[in-house]
Amino acid sequence: MSLVLQSDHDLSRANTLGLPCLAECYAAPTSLLELHEALDLAQRQDWPLTVLGGGSNLILPERLGGLVVQPAMRHWWLEEQGESVLVHAEAAMGWHELVMALAHLGLWGTENLALIPGHCGAAPIQNIGAYGVELGDVLEAVHLIHLDDGREAVLSSADCAFGYRDSVFKGALDGRVVITRLVLRLSRTPHPRLGYGDLACRLEAEPSALAVAQAICAIRHEKLPDPALLGNAGSFFKNPLVSGELARRLMAEHSAMPHFPQPDGRVKLPAGWLIDRCGLKGWRKGHFGMHDRQALVLVHFGGGSADELLAFAGEVAARVRERFGVILEREPRMADD
Repeated sequence: MSLVLQSDHDLSRANTLGLPCLAECYAAPTSLLELHEALDLAQRQDWPLTVLGGGSNLILPERLGGLVVQPAMRHWWLEEQGESVLVHAEAAMGWHELVMALAHLGLWGTENLALIPGHCGAAPIQNIGAYGVELGDVLEAVHLIHLDDGREAVLSSADCAFGYRDSVFKGALDGRVVITRLVLRLSRTPHPRLGYGDLACRLEAEPSALAVAQAICAIRHEKLPDPALLGNAGSFFKNPLVSGELARRLMAEHSAMPHFPQPDGRVKLPAGWLIDRCGLKGWRKGHFGMHDRQALVLVHFGGGSADELLAFAGEVAARVRERFGVILEREPRMADD
């Protein structure tokens, strides 16, 4: 067997929140063959299996039993199709690294998703999105392996059932597959999407894809902490979707509240605004706090545990619910759910 296994492997650097965690057994397969070996081993030994990506949207317990597999395949390549270009990216390719490489090539479609942490393989799970663009807008296909029988398959974008921070990988396929490769369809024809926030004000009339990506990086650097310096998982809570009736009632009481009507009649509210209005921006309790520049980002100052984090997040959500009647749902997932 070519697969390398490690015991009691430290995962504290495998999650951007910086939570302490030991993996009972750990493997980082560098090829599809090694990945199949790891999955076969877990099945033969009847071990619990956890698949990790870049750990940017994950809450880890102090110990993960069984086998933890963190795919390490990170190649990417282009397939020309006239004005369109198909981008193939393996699971362990860094998402931001890929976005910037594509922007440098003048390819359009992913530039608004710059500086989102994590690996490509995890991107479809929550349908990553930012600045008016979601992964589902450019995703052509997802290559995966079924965990029960090792069968390889390819899903189309429609098969992924994308929604707001949602996908089939959180539903019918949750815990049943491992993603090995993404296929994105990008364009050589410029089509900048600059309608979100003050993005257009920072750019010239006809910006390049690279200029858009760089502008978004600058905005995110201004608002968001670097996980390498201060543990965080980016936006910790989803922007809630509320009924039109509740939104109208809240807008009558808070005329300055940002709100975004949805096609189905519901209204999306910015969770950061709600948290900020509860006086929680910069609030700290124990080893955790809400960031002092972006109320949506929960930060870890070091020394905390998953239980303490969940208790802190629960208190934030309870205060928002008490004041606004809005339920906040967290974005990061528990690794042992």
